[in-house]
Amino acid sequence: MSDATPQPIRFLLSDMDGTLLLADHSLSQRTIDTVRSLREAGVLFSLATGRPPRAMLQAIEALGVDLPTAAFNGGTLVHPDGSLLVAHYLPTAAALTTLALFADQPEIEVWVFSGDDWLVKDPTGPMVPREQHGLGYPPVAVESFEPYLARINKIVAASNNTELLIELEAQLLAKVEGQAQVSRSQPVYLDVTAMQANKGEALKTLAEFLAVPLAQTAAMGDGGNDPAMFHCAGLSIAMGQAEEAVKRQADVVTASNAEEGAALAIERYILPR
Repeated sequence: MSDATPQPIRFLLSDMDGTLLLADHSLSQRTIDTVRSLREAGVLFSLATGRPPRAMLQAIEALGVDLPTAAFNGGTLVHPDGSLLVAHYLPTAAALTTLALFADQPEIEVWVFSGDDWLVKDPTGPMVPREQHGLGYPPVAVESFEPYLARINKIVAASNNTELLIELEAQLLAKVEGQAQVSRSQPVYLDVTAMQANKGEALKTLAEFLAVPLAQTAAMGDGGNDPAMFHCAGLSIAMGQAEEAVKRQADVVTASNAEEGAALAIERYILPR
């Protein structure tokens, strides 16, 4: 999170789901136009999300993003041509610990992301349709996650029991401390990624790549994985529907994603600078 000295913003890194995207995972025309105005004003723009790279393509095209983007909560940075800038994989020991803890929980669905593959043991799980709609492609059913242990980008526990996910978050943090990042990207998703796979590190890497001082960057998001970049950015913006713990870590709070809060924030806090 920044100090009080206003600086011109030269680079905005934005979350997607719950921030730029509406509840149906679409982009409003106002948001598209505002991002275009941002780029026309000379402000660089990119995306940081828990999604895999493949699930970012539609938004990248619609918004005209021509810079590296951060997938898997910052664990994978991808150039526009699909080549990798950075890739961080979950350590095998942390993956095994995570999978063992989640296996004992009948109320959650366990998903493993490896590259662009979304791997599940039960493709008929109740949370699968929601994720498939958001990603734009179906999962791959597997009998075991073991063959993928060396190249896991992210493990997700998905459940409508948000209290259970909060409990699991605390339990897992104690078990994988120093080995992995554990955060709820959305209330119904608990994400586990490599230690370096966080949006704060992504913002630092992209700012260095673009030769932009961190004081002249902005970060915008709504989930528990977004404060990591709030703490690095010169200006941090939380969405109106974000949990209070997330809002408290931002410099300013805009309207909700349903009220086009991202466009409002860009118009109010970034373009005037």
